[in-house]
Amino acid sequence: MHGTDISPVEVAGVTKHGFWILLDEKEELFVSFLEFPWFRKAPELDIDLHVDSIRHPETFPLVSQPTA
Repeated sequence: MHGTDISPVEVAGVTKHGFWILLDEKEELFVSFLEFPWFRKAPELDIDLHVDSIRHPETFPLVSQPTA
């Protein structure tokens, strides 16, 4: 069962370095695979991700470790 959408988000582009997301058609943020390595090989995820963790990843020390 999927959660409720709380804000419209769209993937605006993908590169080998990460992907761009568009928030509420007003703000575009880049999600780097260096800072968020678990997204590199994730074809489909249903997760909640706080926008501040993208804007300021250094203030969110809990990170997932990629598996081999």
